[in-house]
Amino acid sequence: MHSDILKTESLNALKIFFSILTIAFCFFIPHYANLTIFIYPIVILFVVWLFLKYVSGEIFADIFFSFKRFEIKAIWLGILPAISLSLFFRFAWDPLINSILPSGKIDLSDFASIRNSPVNYFIILLIALLVGGFYEKIIFHGFIFTRFEKIFKSKWARPVAFILTTLIFGLYHFQQGIKGILLTAIAGAVYHVLILKFNRNLWYGVFVHAFFDFIGLTLIYLGKLS
Repeated sequence: MHSDILKTESLNALKIFFSILTIAFCFFIPHYANLTIFIYPIVILFVVWLFLKYVSGEIFADIFFSFKRFEIKAIWLGILPAISLSLFFRFAWDPLINSILPSGKIDLSDFASIRNSPVNYFIILLIALLVGGFYEKIIFHGFIFTRFEKIFKSKWARPVAFILTTLIFGLYHFQQGIKGILLTAIAGAVYHVLILKFNRNLWYGVFVHAFFDFIGLTLIYLGKLS
């Protein structure tokens, strides 16, 4: 009996270790592995699939993503929150944060190529849907969130996992500067609230994030945001 308990505790500790290791992999590889935006999502999704299959015994549906759970209303319900979020940042958040950090600036240089280039603009819109929408939702608001829920097994598991996921999602965008980190963390929290509200259905976060990015990218393309 005692040996069984030790074995169970050892397995749980091992799962926690591999969870943290995989979370770190998801965070650092896109920034430091010199892989293109077309390659690193595939690599990381494959690693997550290996983790789910061989470490935790789960499938992607267990981290909120399933094609069977797609609902048309997730698309049109994503538009209004995206518009509201864009207006909030432009007319409420930006004046506030600029008064606190007047010298700070969100680094949007990664998107400079879309200005006056319809081809680049549409390519980046597609990437925003696939990477910002699907990939980041699966990895952060699906996989990483559920790992923290399993690590912190208590009545506080969900709020702790929510806070940690929000912080990590914001910090993941550190290349955009402190203002970019804060903006992304707030936006990520909104995406996640919608996912949880609709019975942990990742599709609702996917389209809010995609439409929010579409609005921002369109403003950059039109020269209204720099």
